[in-house]
Amino acid sequence: MSEFRPGRFQMLPLVIKNLLIINGLVYLAQVTLGNMYGYNMSTLFALHYWGSDLFMPHQFITHLFMHDPGSFFHLFSNMFALWMFGSTLENVWGPKRFLIFYMICGLGAAFCHMLVLTYDNVQLSNYVGAFFANPSFDTFAAFQQKYQIPALDGLYDAWSAGPAESPKMIQLGKTYLAGYLESYRDTATVGASGAVFGVLFAFGYLFPNSTLFIIPFPFPIKAKYFVGFYILMELFLGFRNSAGDNVAHFAHLGGVLFAYILLKIWNKRNRRTFY
Repeated sequence: MSEFRPGRFQMLPLVIKNLLIINGLVYLAQVTLGNMYGYNMSTLFALHYWGSDLFMPHQFITHLFMHDPGSFFHLFSNMFALWMFGSTLENVWGPKRFLIFYMICGLGAAFCHMLVLTYDNVQLSNYVGAFFANPSFDTFAAFQQKYQIPALDGLYDAWSAGPAESPKMIQLGKTYLAGYLESYRDTATVGASGAVFGVLFAFGYLFPNSTLFIIPFPFPIKAKYFVGFYILMELFLGFRNSAGDNVAHFAHLGGVLFAYILLKIWNKRNRRTFY
């Protein structure tokens, strides 16, 4: 199917409208409670690694409606993309099917992200454990070369200039690495990006030849090329895993994966009426 040409098209369909309102109100609550009362909603409602003391099952859902309170662009970009690509899908599918699709993509993205968090935390624990089992400059250097933590650069430089078996440096290394392991385990994840990526993929999958005008591209681009480029970029950034990159790229790809699976199931069951 090359292009979607709607008949009675709602610019702001029911589910999209309510998702925009809910996400906006939650963001306002995050900013207000944080600035006025110092309360961080992420502690209770953001998604945490299952091995963290802060993890609770309801976070698989609640984190989908939260965003970084220090970045309005995080909220705006997700909600704009949701409206831009999701409105067409809801007009075609109806509100019930679209909401089911959105939530499954969001939960699927969270599940994939949890798998990646598990791998990362296990690997981090192994590196920290190697240092505690053999506390020396060499094992500390191996850790720092792997994770490139700016806060540890000073300790690395000071230790490299002194005795390799310095008791003081060994104790500092244990303190810093144990603290980093705990803080990494408690890292919070927020955002609707996984679900939005599922919506983006569905639009490109169902309407591949629809023409888009996307800033900063100075020319029109077909949906299939834009979506394909975006997915490949997320895949590259996910495997690159550069220091300081706090974007959950594999959550985005998880949303795409579950969107593809769901679309294939729906299409197989209902070939005549599924768009």
